[in-house]
Amino acid sequence: MDEVFKALADPSRRRLLDSLNARNGQTLRELCSGLEMTRQSVSKHLAVLEGADLVTTAWRGREKLHYLNAMPINAIADRWINQYDRRRAGALADLKTALEDSRVSDFVYTTYIHTTPERLWRALTEPAFTQRYWGIALESDWKVGSTVTWRMNGATIEDPEQVVLESDPPRRLAYTWHSFTPEFAEAMEQDAEGVARAAEEPRSRVTFDIEPRGGTVKLTVVHGGFEPGSEVRKSIGEGWPELLSGLKTLLETGEPLPA
Repeated sequence: MDEVFKALADPSRRRLLDSLNARNGQTLRELCSGLEMTRQSVSKHLAVLEGADLVTTAWRGREKLHYLNAMPINAIADRWINQYDRRRAGALADLKTALEDSRVSDFVYTTYIHTTPERLWRALTEPAFTQRYWGIALESDWKVGSTVTWRMNGATIEDPEQVVLESDPPRRLAYTWHSFTPEFAEAMEQDAEGVARAAEEPRSRVTFDIEPRGGTVKLTVVHGGFEPGSEVRKSIGEGWPELLSGLKTLLETGEPLPA
């Protein structure tokens, strides 16, 4: 937490966060073009932000993209804003709100799990694993172009556009998000009208980047492809942190989080 406060104390680093908050997923060149700083200075500031887990990176082809990671801000907000005078913590609260705002294009979350890349890959792709922490069985052969079937609470969600986009075990996995159907609404006990509105939005995609870090694994989840004001973006922003906490707990303790 000290590293987060140190990173936020510098106005140049806050400007970088502001830039990513306005448009997430930028290259170093793009970040430099919008700020009156040299490439070397921006690189140094980004290194500090990455060290504090405020910024995470993911490769897309040959481009290294930089994303905001809301987890440290959420941790500070939960510890400080909820216990002390909110008016005195207004700036931090505003930043937390901005990071969670549904207008932000991509949801990005980084966590560190005491496991191996191979075991984490199994947890993301094997139905018996996903059922334990997600409550959903994901079925696929996980080859690029193959469909992904979702089974939940007696409902089956299948669609020819529910497909694997990238598969490089145990390093990277990407697939399109599920279809929003009446069966999904019934199985998840969600408002049918809200699910119908979600079905009208462009289909989003989720990417998992798995990076070994000594005895742990760095997992970065990027869920993107949303329009401004997306209802799907809002719902997944609330769901992914709990889901990934359940994944981490299962892999590290052998037991899922309590329902």
